[in-house]
Amino acid sequence: MQVRCRLSTLMGREKYQIQDVHEKTGLSRMTVSKLYNEKSTRIDFDTILKLCQLFNCEVGELLYLDDEV
Repeated sequence: MQVRCRLSTLMGREKYQIQDVHEKTGLSRMTVSKLYNEKSTRIDFDTILKLCQLFNCEVGELLYLDDEV
């Protein structure tokens, strides 16, 4: 089981690029890029909060458990 991130889906829905999310949240481009490409190995609560505020979503819409890994 692995925690996965739906950032790319949320960004696609809003037609945001990595630069847009970086500018709107103040998160580093590297952080956004790693989450977008699902290369991140950890995520801070502050990062989760900023992304959920930007996309007006709940944590469960951003992060989920993948049983197939």
